[in-house]
Amino acid sequence: MIHWNKPILRVVVIGAILLVVAGAAWLFLRSEGLPEGFASGNGRIEAVEIDIATKTPGRVAEILVREGDFIEKGELLAKMDTATLEAQLREAKANLRRAKISTEAARAVVTQRKAERSSAEAVVAQRQAQLDIAEKNLSRSTQLVERNAVPVQRLDDDTAEFQAAKAALSAAQAQQAAAEAGINSAESDVVAAEANVEATQATIERIEADIADSKLRSPRDGRIQYRVAEPGEVLNAGGAVLNMVDLSDVYMTFFLPTSQAGRVAMGAEARIILDVAPEYVVPATISYVADVAQFTPKTVETAEEREKLMFRIKAKIPTEVLQKHIDQVKTGLPGIAYVRLDRTKPWPEDLEVRMPRE
Repeated sequence: MIHWNKPILRVVVIGAILLVVAGAAWLFLRSEGLPEGFASGNGRIEAVEIDIATKTPGRVAEILVREGDFIEKGELLAKMDTATLEAQLREAKANLRRAKISTEAARAVVTQRKAERSSAEAVVAQRQAQLDIAEKNLSRSTQLVERNAVPVQRLDDDTAEFQAAKAALSAAQAQQAAAEAGINSAESDVVAAEANVEATQATIERIEADIADSKLRSPRDGRIQYRVAEPGEVLNAGGAVLNMVDLSDVYMTFFLPTSQAGRVAMGAEARIILDVAPEYVVPATISYVADVAQFTPKTVETAEEREKLMFRIKAKIPTEVLQKHIDQVKTGLPGIAYVRLDRTKPWPEDLEVRMPRE
């Protein structure tokens, strides 16, 4: 253990205070001494936060990352218990096999009903031929009876035969109609069975999608900020398991008065200097300018009051810069954002981009 005597300790403390004061003064003078065509505002580094949440209710089975870990898009982060879903999937697959068997059986009935229709059509043709013969015999007997060539009994017999053939044809036609109706019914059963197959297949796809969604993957490159849940916990649908920071969308939010905010163009060049690293100047681009004031009423009457309006502005750090220095990206760090209001003005020398060596 190192023991400090009081004089040395006093010198160290005073030196540290002087360094802090000097750094603060340097930042103050830097922000106050901006040339015409530039503006600045205090802010903090922020990034898009994303909750990694479960789609369906269930128990957290496993979490594969720790707080602070860097993650890549598509990386497996956590797993939910899928025992219930797996059982539902097996049940759905059994129902699908049953539905397919029912479909084949319904198609076989259609085939049978079509065969019955063919048989009925043949019977109708036979009965029609018999009726035609009976009709001819009746016509011939009628003529012969009129000439007294045959007895009346012959006419009576031919008449009875004609009526019987006519009745037989009607019965055969009725049988044919019944066969047609049987085909329609069987075909509707096939449609219903096929619809059942499709519905069961859709159920399987839904359960498989739920099982896939039970493996929680990163939607983007980033860093795990904190674990919301732990293995064994039961969550509702939409329950957060992890919280991550999207390190491809990092920006500083700051505020400018009306006279300056009105001159800020979308896409304008900006610079960011962090309090913890004033020796570096980070390039940025203006990605957002609020259209509503933040700190004063929306409607004011006098020009003096309008000058007090403050508008929120975002200076986004380029993705390529973030990727080169991703291990140094931290949210919440305070600093100053500088924006160029006049594109014709060159950046001051102390605001030229200076980044850490890779």
